[in-house]
Amino acid sequence: MFQSLKIAAAAAAMFFAASMPLYAADTATADDTARFLAGMPPSAGSPLMPLTKDPSWQRHAKFFDTAFGQLEQRQLSKIHSWAETNLAAPRPTMFYMFSGPDFLYANAFYSKASTYVLSALEPVGSVPDLTRLPHGGIGAALYSVERSLGSILSFSFFITKQMKTDLHAGQLSGTLPILYVFLARSGKTIRDVSPIALDDKGAAYFANENPGPNATRGVRIIFAGSDGAEKTLYYFSTDLSNSGVKASGFLKFCATLAPGNSLIKSASYLLHSGNFTTVREFILANSATIIQDDSGVPLAYYDPKKWRFFPFGRYLGPIGEFPGRHQQSYAELFRRAQPMDFGIGYRWRTHESNLLLSVKVPSDGSAPVESTSSTEPPRPAPRARRVPRPPRDVGEPPRGFRWFSR
Repeated sequence: MFQSLKIAAAAAAMFFAASMPLYAADTATADDTARFLAGMPPSAGSPLMPLTKDPSWQRHAKFFDTAFGQLEQRQLSKIHSWAETNLAAPRPTMFYMFSGPDFLYANAFYSKASTYVLSALEPVGSVPDLTRLPHGGIGAALYSVERSLGSILSFSFFITKQMKTDLHAGQLSGTLPILYVFLARSGKTIRDVSPIALDDKGAAYFANENPGPNATRGVRIIFAGSDGAEKTLYYFSTDLSNSGVKASGFLKFCATLAPGNSLIKSASYLLHSGNFTTVREFILANSATIIQDDSGVPLAYYDPKKWRFFPFGRYLGPIGEFPGRHQQSYAELFRRAQPMDFGIGYRWRTHESNLLLSVKVPSDGSAPVESTSSTEPPRPAPRARRVPRPPRDVGEPPRGFRWFSR
């Protein structure tokens, strides 16, 4: 009898441990860890506070203060203003396919969303207890975070080849550390972090629940902004090709949160391919608005009777890494584009970027709720005195270099 009680108690203890958040009470909280990785002081009683005296953390904090400060001034604040002007009534859910860990731009464009669904191939990874890293490990861990964020802080997107290396190296791995940094630097407070898995029907499983074979793995982060309202961020590591989504329940899970708004940028023109028709059709069927650059859904796949188009910026065609992706219909549409004062996507330089806001017309034929603030046709962009040269590919990537996402 006593032995049976011991076994039952042990089983209960294991279940309770598996049901706990990713961090135990005697270690740093997820929010303190996020702030520390982001170069921001953790809470006063955090076990991470003594580590802020490390010169490597102080250098890291100064580096991120400068980098994120410049990014906010150069781009993020302008995106927030653009969204406030042009998105009248965004839906609670936003979908960001091919996103990687890019919560930064998901929040910049759709700050009023309450549920964010990000997805890409990159694994979730983990964040260890930073207080238990070996001597000198803090500096190496912080440097790996800086390295992982180098391209997105400079150009607004991740470079897959670099990210695959960076997110598998060192003590910090996967997308979770990057999500932590972006949440903290976006002014969010993390309240809970838990693993999530989806079965092939799209049902969600948490903790020690068994989702069965071929589960789609991810993470759910509950966070709050300055107003204290709780929001949810999902990141799923999943294959978005036709064969990948057929074998998973990811899109079925997304359908339970639809309709939403979608963001697509620097997506390697995958949605132009016949191998990504399923996710392309899902985006078109389940989005009230779509914000994209020209690497998103080709204009030919939009039904002009169901969508209104609001082009911004300039369309100069794809960069050299993506030959054959030029869209003449896009070029014609952008002849009446409104100007925008920030850069985005592969053509990241200001005044060389393009952004298309597509707004779905309600089925009853009435005016779209999520229309831009002006009902007047967009004014033509001012004619430039000369056509600028397309920008050189960032860093002159070698032959075979893959740009992928974000």
